[in-house]
Amino acid sequence: MALVKPFIFQVVGYQNSGKTTISTKLIKNLTDRGTKTVSIKHHGHGGKPAIPEKKDSSRHLVSGALASLVEGGGRMILQADHLSLSLEEQIELINFFQPDVIIIEGYKYKDYHKLLLLRNKEDLPLLDVTANICAVGYWLEELNNESLYPSFSIKDDALIHWTTEFILKNVHKNDEKS
Repeated sequence: MALVKPFIFQVVGYQNSGKTTISTKLIKNLTDRGTKTVSIKHHGHGGKPAIPEKKDSSRHLVSGALASLVEGGGRMILQADHLSLSLEEQIELINFFQPDVIIIEGYKYKDYHKLLLLRNKEDLPLLDVTANICAVGYWLEELNNESLYPSFSIKDDALIHWTTEFILKNVHKNDEKS
């Protein structure tokens, strides 16, 4: 059996544009449709992501371990410290799970297919500097006409439906290539 590369799709926008909400809805829709989905989230708020304190794995990291893996009951948690992986290296790592789709939240300047979320008019310059936009989700109705892409209100279920179908169509294209 040939290994098929997963379809990589990004959800991008500035802080508080709805990336996590949209990403979780996409993941649920894809998973409900039988698609093996994994995700990568960029922590763009400055500093390191929080780790649960007073847990053994955290204590291992504080003691100097480069990485700590905890497994139990079918769940695995991997934490690493003093490690700065590029997005491509993170994709390589997560490929271990042999997903059909990788949803990436953030990394707006990378070159994968993406959904761009626009919260207000100050976000409009993203249309000019973001590559591979497939669709736009907007918060304000007046932003609807600013885009040359399929555009949906962030509150409209059609945004999730259209994006899910776009991703699935590309997953099936990957399947046909193998």
